[in-house]
Amino acid sequence: MYEYFDHKADIGIRGFGATLEEAFQEAAKAMFGVMGKIEKVIKKGKISIECEADDEAGLLTEFLNALLAEADINSMFFSDFKVEIKKDDNYKLTGWAYGEKRDPDRHELKLEVKAATYSNLKVEKQGNKFMAQCVVDV
Repeated sequence: MYEYFDHKADIGIRGFGATLEEAFQEAAKAMFGVMGKIEKVIKKGKISIECEADDEAGLLTEFLNALLAEADINSMFFSDFKVEIKKDDNYKLTGWAYGEKRDPDRHELKLEVKAATYSNLKVEKQGNKFMAQCVVDV
C-alpha cells in the first residue's frame, strides 16, 4: 500500500509493508504512480537494481533515484519491484524493476519526477509494519 502527502512545491510519497523490502517496493510504486498509470504497464522486461547507503533512509533515496536513472536510460516505465536489503558495514539493496518501454498514450504520463530528495525522509517501523517516505522533486 502507498499514499501521498502534501508538500508545498513537490509531492510526498509513502510506502507501507510488512517488511522493509515491501515498504521500499510500495514507495517505488508511489513514485511511478506520480508519473503515470502504473496499472496500465505490462511487465514485459526487467532491469536489475543495486545500491547501497549508510542507513535505511539514505538507501531509500538511492533506490528511488537509481530507478529514475534506469527508467530514463532505457526509456522504460516500471510498475512492479522486488528488492532484498541486507546490512553489513552499510545497507545494500539488490533487486529488479519490472515494466516496459514508455508509451505516453497508454501509460497516461502525468508529471516528471526529477529526483527523490532528503526532504521529509523517514524510514521506520510502525507497530507491525514498516513505512518509507520522502518527497519527490517534480
